[in-house]
Amino acid sequence: MGQLGQAKETVKRELLLEGLDCANCALKIENGVKKIQGVSDCSVNFVNKTLSFEANKDKDEEIVTAATKLVNKLEPHIEVSIKSKGGASRVRAKEGNNHNHSHGGHEGHSHASDGHAGHSHGEDGHEGHSHDVGKNKIRIMLIRLALGAVIGAVGLLGSFTGWVEFTIFLAAYLLIGGDIVLQALKNILRGQVFDEYFLMSVATIGAFAIQEYPEGVAVMLFYQVGELFQSIAINRSRKSISALLDIRPDYANLKTGNDTKRVSPEEVNIGDHIVVKPGEKVPLDGIVLEGSSAVDTSALTGESMPREVEVRSEVLGGFINKNGVLTIEVTKPFGESTVSKILELVENASSKKAPTEKFISKFARYYTPVVVIVALLLAVVPPLILSGATFSDWIYRALVFLVISCPCALVVSIPLGFFGGIGAASKTGILVKGSNYLEALNDVKYVVFDKTGTLTKGAFKVTSIKPVAGYTKDELLEYAAAAELHSTHPIAESIRVAYGKEINEDRLDGYNEISGHGIQVAVQGNEVLAGNIKLMNKFGITFDTPNEAGTVIHVAIEKKYAGYIVIADEIKDDSAKAIQSLKELGIKKTVMLTGDSKVVGDSVGKQLGIDEVHAELLPQHKVDEIEKIMQSKPAKEKIIFVGDGINDTPVLARADVGIAMGGLGSDAAIEAADIVIMTDEPSKISSAIRIAKRTRRIVWQNIIFALGVKAAFLILGAFGFATMWEAVFSDVGVTVIAVLNAMRVLKVNQS
Repeated sequence: MGQLGQAKETVKRELLLEGLDCANCALKIENGVKKIQGVSDCSVNFVNKTLSFEANKDKDEEIVTAATKLVNKLEPHIEVSIKSKGGASRVRAKEGNNHNHSHGGHEGHSHASDGHAGHSHGEDGHEGHSHDVGKNKIRIMLIRLALGAVIGAVGLLGSFTGWVEFTIFLAAYLLIGGDIVLQALKNILRGQVFDEYFLMSVATIGAFAIQEYPEGVAVMLFYQVGELFQSIAINRSRKSISALLDIRPDYANLKTGNDTKRVSPEEVNIGDHIVVKPGEKVPLDGIVLEGSSAVDTSALTGESMPREVEVRSEVLGGFINKNGVLTIEVTKPFGESTVSKILELVENASSKKAPTEKFISKFARYYTPVVVIVALLLAVVPPLILSGATFSDWIYRALVFLVISCPCALVVSIPLGFFGGIGAASKTGILVKGSNYLEALNDVKYVVFDKTGTLTKGAFKVTSIKPVAGYTKDELLEYAAAAELHSTHPIAESIRVAYGKEINEDRLDGYNEISGHGIQVAVQGNEVLAGNIKLMNKFGITFDTPNEAGTVIHVAIEKKYAGYIVIADEIKDDSAKAIQSLKELGIKKTVMLTGDSKVVGDSVGKQLGIDEVHAELLPQHKVDEIEKIMQSKPAKEKIIFVGDGINDTPVLARADVGIAMGGLGSDAAIEAADIVIMTDEPSKISSAIRIAKRTRRIVWQNIIFALGVKAAFLILGAFGFATMWEAVFSDVGVTVIAVLNAMRVLKVNQS
């Protein structure tokens, strides 16, 4: 696969393949480009028509040119352009207009022949042009089909014989399907024989050969009408999916002095100020400097309620500003912003194919040639060995058999099904980096959680105040807050927040921070000690050791014990619901791994109903715990690890499926994870599993439905009970139904 052995610097390249319309063509292009010297990590994404690969930096341009030439050679109807973040730039003008392409994934771009539904869904700036071209092509195609149908009807209703009859039906046939025969011939010359053009051409020319002229014309007419419906169905499916991801901001209002100018988001730098007006998308991540507003975060997080933002609030690219004018200081360039990462994740997701997809691609590659050989035997063998069998009858059966055999429904609907599942997940704030991970979720039986920031909020809060006789809760909290006035520790901050009032610094005297112990200070002349057990022991203060989960701050006033305050990391609101819903989904065991103390770990585990808790672990020990589960479980069962911190990166990478909390999680964890939850809600894990199960169910419905109908019609065709009409329905009709079924994946309840 190119120069993999040499450690050369590579650059990622993406080419847009306008007119890519079938999984089989995608496979041919992918395999061809992989063989180009200097190319590594190549994949073709059939759903968003993108060829992406890593190329040696020093031969970058040569490789792009070679890849473009190869695509033009394999599939001349495809228009190749370089996909850049700002749009697509043309590599080569389109060769002619008469290339129809239909086998596999007949979407709007597919039919570039004199009137197919070409370019009806534009991309990266070609959209308006593509839309018009598509409408014109559909109009021309409909005129052609109508004329062909009229001429065919004249031939059928008139009492013509011999050459006149043949000429009328031939004229109708060429008008309706001449482009398909032409494309079949071109493909045969390029060594690509077993495709849908070949099957349709052989079947209909065969019908003419045995003097079934009306049937040859009618089958081609029905096929072309079916193709148009199929184009519309696939286009609709792709548009539904891409609409979910329509979060890319088109521009940013850059503030320069007192003026603002509209620029591309890529032109804005860190530290620049941008203005976002009501109704506009926030183009880049940043901090609000001026203004307040409600923002719609649903595109990124799946949250339906608008979020209020004000000065110092963090906002992410892709939020939609609802009412106020916001001035924002940019904190990340566009390439590293949340919206850019989401687009990249979802666009690249279907390059990591699920095992079912890989199986279907292989199946289609071997299945069609086998069927062609069987059809040939069906045409030749029975007339030679059965008495009374005629060649014309068995040739007709073989032709019907051929038309039925095309595996389009499978190679189109299955990638669309998985991509729809990924799209539906992103709609609810769950980013799945590949359909292989989506499929893996079906087999998950063990879910392992990190504690801090995953099941808990990662923010300390006063959870209980326990004064001893002689002091009230308010007095104890006031003394502790005064003692912690100057400390920057998160625990001190949480005590001050709990007190909530302003502390007069003039009341304090003789402030002394004793390292590793706590604080000694005089508050209005009373000596206050606030700290851990070591501080109490140091000053000889007697007290009963409390058995509470969390960090305990002991307070003594005038060398006499006054009570203690417990500070703990709050459990997230939906953590208990998350554990409960996982158990309902049939998860065998939930495990929590934490570096925190055993008391804290056990307390959180007990509150949430977690099966196993391992506390006081270092990052490498977390990997050891995952390894232990892996060794004890059956091979088919899979493990999820859910984490958020940089220390979780090794475990995220080691688990079968790594899930990161994306809202607050570290960049390293998000990079290492296979799935990212943008809302930081652990309950989304069960939502992801439900979406995965629904996606698999719909994909398998399509596989069973398509293969079942094919098998039934193949048997009927072989025994002479199915005509060409039924054959075309079993090909085109089944594909349309399978594509429409795949679209159901998008409609997922956000539970």
